[in-house]
Amino acid sequence: MTEVSSLTGRLLVATPALADPNFDRAVVLLLDHDEQGSLGVVLNRPTPVVVGDILLPWAALAGDPGVVFQGGPVGLDSALGVAVIPGDEGPLGWRRVHGAIGLVDLEAPPELLASALGSLRIFAGYSGWGPGQLEEELGEGAWYVVESEPGDISFPDPARLWRAVLRRQRSELAMVATYPDDPSLN
Repeated sequence: MTEVSSLTGRLLVATPALADPNFDRAVVLLLDHDEQGSLGVVLNRPTPVVVGDILLPWAALAGDPGVVFQGGPVGLDSALGVAVIPGDEGPLGWRRVHGAIGLVDLEAPPELLASALGSLRIFAGYSGWGPGQLEEELGEGAWYVVESEPGDISFPDPARLWRAVLRRQRSELAMVATYPDDPSLN
């Protein structure tokens, strides 16, 4: 088996050619990536469900728009909290994933984290890949892999995140941001 270089903390940005409707123009933050597989959350799929409707104690800490995001097609009955906590040390109830980005223990009392949180999003479900599956998709050109920024977690207009992430790249990827939603209309 070939060695897997970790992509934990990076973004997977769906290419226009990706045919899976679950990931059309998706931006996925990889929370874990190793030889056992990969796990991430789609950052730009808000749902109409208000955080307070399912996790009332966390509602006041969830960033705008204050709704649950669909993290992916797997495990939609489970919730993940992803937060940005600046600084070197994080509080109890938070596990660093990459840089200032980490996972929140949603079973912990919110007051443990309240003073430290820079931003918080709640995700229903996740995106997952088995061993070698993501590498295969990367080889097929389904995803662009780019660096994440802490602000990606709480991007104020999720519908524009795909274009914004591509536009900030210092390569030909910046041009992909102008790719039309439906190229057949050109």
